[in-house]
Amino acid sequence: MPDYRDSLSVFIDEIKQSSVYTEYMIQRDRLREYPDLKKQVDEYRQKNFELQTQCYPDQLFDEIDRFQREYEAFRENPIVHDFLAAELALCRMVQKINYEVVKAVSIDFE
Repeated sequence: MPDYRDSLSVFIDEIKQSSVYTEYMIQRDRLREYPDLKKQVDEYRQKNFELQTQCYPDQLFDEIDRFQREYEAFRENPIVHDFLAAELALCRMVQKINYEVVKAVSIDFE
């Protein structure tokens, strides 16, 4: 009987060879060339995470609108834009993989 860890290792290697992951790594390395900008991006990402996880639902729309206006010029920087776009694509790919695995093994979370 094959060990799932062997298949998992192969699958992880395939993910790392994907265009989505490759683009993320390129943009991550590009951002790292600018330590001050990377620090600002990290702060932006932290604030975004906190907004999405700690804001009350009835305030969320207004807070997201305020947040987007506050960082609009910052996100226009091509290095910032390209990194965040690549990161989002990678996150969506991982979410899709997770969804498909859970669906395939029919785990009941209710």
